[in-house]
Amino acid sequence: MITGITGTRLRKAAAVAVTSGALVATGALTAAPAQAVTAPSIVAKGGYVMNNASGSTLYTKAADTRRSTGSTTKIMTAKVVLAQSNLNLDAKVTIQKAYSDYIVDNNYASNAGLIVGDKVTVRQLLYGLMLPSGCDAAYALADKFGSGSTRAARVKSFIGKMNTTAKNLGLKNTHFDSFDGIGHGANYSTPRDLTKLASSALKSSTFRTIVKTKTYTAKTITKTGGTRTMKPWNNTNGLLSSYSGTIGVKTGSGPEAKYCLVFAATRNGRTVVGTVLASSSIAQRETDAKKLLNYGFAKLG
Repeated sequence: MITGITGTRLRKAAAVAVTSGALVATGALTAAPAQAVTAPSIVAKGGYVMNNASGSTLYTKAADTRRSTGSTTKIMTAKVVLAQSNLNLDAKVTIQKAYSDYIVDNNYASNAGLIVGDKVTVRQLLYGLMLPSGCDAAYALADKFGSGSTRAARVKSFIGKMNTTAKNLGLKNTHFDSFDGIGHGANYSTPRDLTKLASSALKSSTFRTIVKTKTYTAKTITKTGGTRTMKPWNNTNGLLSSYSGTIGVKTGSGPEAKYCLVFAATRNGRTVVGTVLASSSIAQRETDAKKLLNYGFAKLG
């Protein structure tokens, strides 16, 4: 607070300047130096923001504390699939009963509503993975792109690829024991690692296209060769509709993970990427993310 005679003079001077339009004309009101921007307070237990272009840190809060990540795990699922050599996005995968049984066995986990026997393309599975956060789509992709003679072996192989990718990216505080975030005691990451993972994944044009899509309707091939128009898949990332410039990335939640969000936005040619882990609600994780995005862009000037 400004007090005393000096404060009165300053207020009068500022009032005169604003009235005359001097400050507005020169942009002095909006040209605060980057170091003067006040770091926000967020409810999430962990947070991290970085400049996507340089990788430089813009904000940290318990950024290297390992936490359960929920479905933000699916960023890595998508990255591993998209990194496959000679990937054919139009290759068809037949939906197995095991995928739908898995959803039921896990208390009707988030799913894309895939129908047993339908043929679904890899591209469609990626949309089903990232928009409605389909654990059935994640299972189908792990089964398709893992190696082995049994489904269990293929899933184990795929998760191994996820961990190898994490190691290659230098994500020292990240480990996966699931293909979708429904962990078994050893599925964790940190705000810093997830942000780096998202930044890497965003280098793929296919990934970028998918994660910024609000709604997608898949047309699958039925057992009898007909066409099924699936119920539209809506992106669980509310920032796409509520924060200008948002380009992704992925939500996550769970009893242990609480409410998580890996986010990215571009404004004036600058891209900010970040993560909040263990926020208190869907609305709060979005509020936390918006605060961090605003702060990140303000720091970049």
